[in-house]
Amino acid sequence: MRIEAVRGDITREDVDAVVNAANSSLLGGGGVDGAIHRAAGPELLEECMELRRTELPDGLPVGRAVPTAGYRLRARWVIHTVGPNARRGETDPALLAACFTSSLAVAGDVGAPTVAFPAVSAGAYGWDVEEVARVAVGAVGAFAAAQENRDGFEVCGIDVRDVGATRVDLVRFVLFDDRALGAFSRELG
Repeated sequence: MRIEAVRGDITREDVDAVVNAANSSLLGGGGVDGAIHRAAGPELLEECMELRRTELPDGLPVGRAVPTAGYRLRARWVIHTVGPNARRGETDPALLAACFTSSLAVAGDVGAPTVAFPAVSAGAYGWDVEEVARVAVGAVGAFAAAQENRDGFEVCGIDVRDVGATRVDLVRFVLFDDRALGAFSRELG
């Protein structure tokens, strides 16, 4: 798996799936969430409302991920994940790591070999971008190792049966400013 970091606008990425740093309601919000909803168009909100009526009446739990269509985005899929909110005391790095690994498993399930991520939980949710970069790069690396080792063993807490049917070949962290880009670039070495 190739892992890279760029500064840019995630709504303009030419990948199979973009990950949305959503809130549990899935009904849009500020930051990345609002930008993705605006760029994808009103159909995205309609699909999210249907998910809430059917599969997720209590909302999407922290650390889990769910796919929708990308609608007007270049990406075919939007994978929504809810990051932990440090401002509410959700400071467990394992919850943050789960956002990345569950999103990649969903990407594998829907057949999305290229995925763009934002800095989930940085910004409004109060996580320091340096910590987000460390956890995100570690989680994606562990997922990549599990994906390479499809022999039934657990790698870094990820069971290889949890990596999805399609191989994820590219993960691109699309970051909103130079500080975030620097943090992710340092983690990627």
